[in-house]
Amino acid sequence: MMEELAQAEAAVAVCVDAAPWALGEHDLVAALDATHRLEQRLAAVKLALVRELDGRDTATAQGASSTAVWLRDRLRLTVPAARRLIDLAAALDAGPPGVRAALADGDISVEQARVIGDAVGTVHAAAGAEAADKAVRVLVEWAGQFEPTLLRKLGTRILDHVAPEVAETTARSALEAEARRADRDRHVTLSELPDGRLRLTGSLDAEAAGLLRAAIDPLTAPSGPDDPRSPGQRRHDALADICRLALRTNELPEHGGEPAQVVVTTGFDALARQFDAGTLDTGLRLTPETVRRLACDAAILPAVLGGAGQVLDVGRQRRLITGPLRRALVLRDGGCAFPGCDRPPRWCDAHHIRHWADGGNTSLANSVLLCAHHHRHLHHGDWAVRLGGDGHPEFVPPAWLDPDRLPRRNQYHRRT
Repeated sequence: MMEELAQAEAAVAVCVDAAPWALGEHDLVAALDATHRLEQRLAAVKLALVRELDGRDTATAQGASSTAVWLRDRLRLTVPAARRLIDLAAALDAGPPGVRAALADGDISVEQARVIGDAVGTVHAAAGAEAADKAVRVLVEWAGQFEPTLLRKLGTRILDHVAPEVAETTARSALEAEARRADRDRHVTLSELPDGRLRLTGSLDAEAAGLLRAAIDPLTAPSGPDDPRSPGQRRHDALADICRLALRTNELPEHGGEPAQVVVTTGFDALARQFDAGTLDTGLRLTPETVRRLACDAAILPAVLGGAGQVLDVGRQRRLITGPLRRALVLRDGGCAFPGCDRPPRWCDAHHIRHWADGGNTSLANSVLLCAHHHRHLHHGDWAVRLGGDGHPEFVPPAWLDPDRLPRRNQYHRRT
């Protein structure tokens, strides 16, 4: 073996020094196919060697705590990668010989071998050795057409092809086992970061995942062709929109004897000057711009304190755009009024065109509906909003976007 491997290494060294640019397109593709096939065949040899070394306990004899640790140091792998190598070597050794043979012939890749091994193990446990051998042949044939991810998905239905008489019962058992695992493992973790943000991690069961997808997917589309947000940022904003909608329903259970709400504490003078930050009732700090934006809408109840800390206003109703006034606003704007946005009214905040802290009154003439994204955009950006001569909102773009600063309107919600 050592002599043959030395010859193979020398042959590969010659290929490394060859010039691919000299090959025609047909030969270039053929060379790629041959290289890939050789890579898989060498992987089969490597896995056989790993299996033999692990069986002999060579790692312990050489002072390592395990074969995985020994491979890490010997081949400069990560321990997880070394363990996957050992597990696959053991699976190929114990499984049907057809998988190992297919890898050795270069007909399947290492990842496909891992997928086929997992699927065949399931078939063997459910329907016996004969069905497992048949599954190997079917899956190796499919491996010539499908990459590992799709092959794994197809492999979940392999019993339908090789043992249909047990497929339904096995699938039901597997589904029930998966449901039990999902129920056991379900969790959501909120980890507070040093700067006050939250890291959200977790695992949802199938039902909760479906509910989240149904709620969040319609809100993750870009708000327009110039939406600068990444997909992850759009999902973040969609989750925040869902929370706002839930708070608006008034159907959440009471928390500490109070309806579910967000309370922002800030000094009135500081808020009016846009100078100071605010504090949530959880203790987290907010920028002045965020405080002023949150103060616009009835779903958020600001607690405004005087200089000595006395309560001046907690959710002052005459400032909040609620009841008949909000219904009139919905009737007029039809949804988010920002140009190009199709968000419906239930996803929108009521924004004071002239902020209440600057003396703006609570009236239809001083209000506009904005979705959460465009509400933030208006507070932090260079756009301006006003009512046109017909009483409908129009938005003036910044000079860098339109030197003429021609007003724009939303066309999605027009009734005429």
